[in-house]
Amino acid sequence: MRILWVKADRLLPVQNGGNIRSYHIARSLAERHALTFFSYYRGAPDSRYESDLREEFPRAVCQCMGASKLSTPRRAVDYAWRLPQRAPYAVSRFASDPVRKKLAAWFEQAVFDVVVCDFLDAAINFPGRLTIPSVLFQHNVESEIWRRHAVESAPLKRLAYKLEFQKMLAYEESMVRKFQHVIAVSAHDRELMSRWVEPGCITVVPTGVDLKNFRSGEEPSGGNLVVFVGAMDWEPNVDAVEYFCGEIWPAIKKDIPSARFRIVGRNPGRRVQKLASDSIEVTGSVPSVQRHLQNASVVVVPLRIGGGTRLKIYEAMAMGRAVVSTSVGAEGLDVHDGQDIALADQADAFAQAVKTLLQDAALRRKLEVAAVQLAHQYDWPEIGKRFAEVLETVAEAKSESPERGRALTQEVLSTGESGR
Repeated sequence: MRILWVKADRLLPVQNGGNIRSYHIARSLAERHALTFFSYYRGAPDSRYESDLREEFPRAVCQCMGASKLSTPRRAVDYAWRLPQRAPYAVSRFASDPVRKKLAAWFEQAVFDVVVCDFLDAAINFPGRLTIPSVLFQHNVESEIWRRHAVESAPLKRLAYKLEFQKMLAYEESMVRKFQHVIAVSAHDRELMSRWVEPGCITVVPTGVDLKNFRSGEEPSGGNLVVFVGAMDWEPNVDAVEYFCGEIWPAIKKDIPSARFRIVGRNPGRRVQKLASDSIEVTGSVPSVQRHLQNASVVVVPLRIGGGTRLKIYEAMAMGRAVVSTSVGAEGLDVHDGQDIALADQADAFAQAVKTLLQDAALRRKLEVAAVQLAHQYDWPEIGKRFAEVLETVAEAKSESPERGRALTQEVLSTGESGR
């Protein structure tokens, strides 16, 4: 297949969950197909980034959009300027006339068999009429994230979040309807989007894990160390650690005085940094997430806001670590409470689950063994094959009747989810 993969913003270095997912799936596709990776990014032209991307994807095409990252005051002005637009700010800020022209030319020339729109923010630059079979890769249901922001946020932010939620909801529905097919990362996300299109137009390709780099080995070496891993410039993660430190950690610390909590993730802002104390460490960017997972006795995912699926859970599981998560944190993953993970949605129950695993080594070990077995079902090369099957189905359906195309899609959907 000749595949065009379109991504707004940089892919490298591969740090956040979305980029990890995109990188591994695109790499798997590129090994077997002619994949052109189109990356357009803000800031000054970056020859190093473009060279690095072409090392990973020899057919890569890069385009610099100019306009560097905005400061907080300039971001506020930019937001106000874009406020009348129908598209939400999280999407409209990636609009680019040169990118639109390039994509329009590719669609007109029909040099690809199928196009992948990676994340909703890239969709704003796609042509109005998609003359090449095109797939929207939905890492999250974005409107659901904004809805949760509007519910969980402080009163002063709630109004803005409600406005963005309404705009995102309308925009996301229109894009899900526009593309010939949608790939979701969980059955839960597919169910949410099925409000807008037939379920047969949405296929679930689950989240994977890099088993070459995340694998079980030594026993935890950090004593009663509890670890959270995640980009600390993403609001759901910031909310998660604030919630954990404020409402959960005191109860753990009271019963286990030697316990320590480590927040591992890049770009921690003031809200995160001020959480640091004698028992709480904020690392910032680290050269090896694996080392911190290796030291952990328990990994926590206390998310209250979010969507899609959390790669951090499968990574911790692959390394043989016991995980305690909220239902939102583990949403869409093939996990089982009490068998390979502990789930708790109330602060007291979450604290008790962490304390139990810290104090009961036998129970913790049972969870760890089951976690490793589960994670090994989701190696990235296998996930990449399933993604390719969907693209092949969509590309083939162009010459088929709509009914036949829908049947092919449903066949892939059923096969992909069996035994999971």
